[in-house]
Order: sequence, then C-alpha cells, then structure tokens
Amino acid sequence: MSESPRFGPAGLSDSYTVKKFDPAAIAAHTASFGLTAFEYQCGRGVRLAQDKAAALGKACAEKDIALSVHAPYYISMSSLEEDKRLHSIDYLLQSCALVKALGGRRVIFHSGSCGKQSREAALEKALDTMRRAVEAVDAAGFWDCILCPETMGKVNQLGTLDEVLALCSVDERITPCIDFGHLYARSQGTELAGENAPADYAALLDKLQVLGPGRAANFHVHFSRIAYTKGGEKCHLTFADTDYGPPHEPLLALLKARGLTPTIICESAGTQAEDAGTLARAYASL
Repeated sequence: MSESPRFGPAGLSDSYTVKKFDPAAIAAHTASFGLTAFEYQCGRGVRLAQDKAAALGKACAEKDIALSVHAPYYISMSSLEEDKRLHSIDYLLQSCALVKALGGRRVIFHSGSCGKQSREAALEKALDTMRRAVEAVDAAGFWDCILCPETMGKVNQLGTLDEVLALCSVDERITPCIDFGHLYARSQGTELAGENAPADYAALLDKLQVLGPGRAANFHVHFSRIAYTKGGEKCHLTFADTDYGPPHEPLLALLKARGLTPTIICESAGTQAEDAGTLARAYASL
C-alpha cells in the first residue's frame, strides 16, 4: 500500500508522439512527469492483447507505476433491457482480464443512466447487476480485482455520490471512483467551488467513512476541470482553462492533513500527464 497518493494520467497526453505501441516509451513518458499511476483507456472496447498488456505491466512495474483500467463506456448496469445489463457484466469481465494481465487490480466503470425510468428504479437495476457482476468476477477467478463505480457528470446519468456509495455497499471490495470534476459539473458549479470548496471537499471525504477505513483512505479519483451546462458536464478542460473548476488545492490539502492515499488519475483534455504532474508537485510541496 502506498504511503502517499499516487498520481497519473488517463491514457497518453498529446505530448506523447511515439506512433507504435511501445511499453518502455509509455512508462518512461509517464515517469518523466514524476507520476506513479497510469489508467489504460478501454472506453471503446477492450482490445489490447494479453502479451502486450503483460509487456506494458512489466515496463510500468519497473518504474513503480500502478496500472488501472477504464472499462468500456457502453456499460449500462441500469438499462431497461436485460441483455444490455448482462453484456455489461461481460465487459467488466473483459476489463478484469486485462487489468490482471497489466498487473493491476482496479477497473473503473460508468454504471449507466436513468433513461425513461425513475432514479430509484435505475439504481435498483444497477444494484442487481452489481451483485451479479461480483458473482461473475469471482467465478472467473478475478476475486482480487477491485470494481470502481464512478460518480458521473451529467444530471440524467446514474452516478451521484449517494448512488455510487449504494453500489459500493454490495461488496466490501467495491471501491468508489470519485470524479470531482463530474460532481462539480453535475452541480453546475455550485459545489466544490469558490470559498465553499474546502468545506465541500471535507464533507465529501467525511461521507466516505461509511465505507470503512480501508476504502475511505484508498479510494480512486478522477480529476480535471470541466465545463458544464444546465444538464451537467459539457467537456473536459485543461488546468490552463481557469474559467471552470474544481480547484485542486483544497482537496490536496485535506488528503495530506488526513493521511489519505487515493490513486488520483488526471483526465485533462490532452494535457493529462502534465496536469497530473502539477497535482503531484502541489501535493509534495505541502
């Protein structure tokens, strides 16, 4: 277990210019920013071959870079269609197989949307799918994988903090992915912003205590500045785009003061490694 947070990018920044799949180059590029985490992106499907995954895992392990996987975006644990819910379990299993090949444990996923049903009905379906997913993961031999449902940025998506915590109640291994940018955008900038940001961050971290000390200290984080509309999230920005939040300084100060050690993945638009480096340096300076 890391004694301090790990920081890393979601995929490769625009500054990475190597055209072919090169595990050593990916690890070196990530480490060059002082980073110790990397989230492999499978939003459009799990397509990395097992041998390539093993090579990337080896190259990253040599530089103390912990790997996680973002599962396909089309997972829908709350769908009205049972086939889609069952396929979502398959996509999680594919992601677990990949993260194991990479030498990692965490699989981050979006749980779905409400669609034409109530939030309560959508959550009930997602909870049922979550229970089935845990059983399927165990049956496939992936019992040591950590499933991480993510808080979401659009108002109609399933993924408020309370909904994510409900999904985490299904099994003690399920660990939240708190996307602070999503929560900021979902609130249309009324939370995690301005002079109230420190108190809002503190209240959120307090709420995680329901998970117990292990998960409350070692949760997963996505962080970026995000523009929003009345429907919530519009698009990811970079740290240079200061018209929108959330600010990172109050969060890092609280993590330091409380001795919390999450894995923090930066999802800035094209500058994710550079901005993750900014987060790492800001934390180190505290």
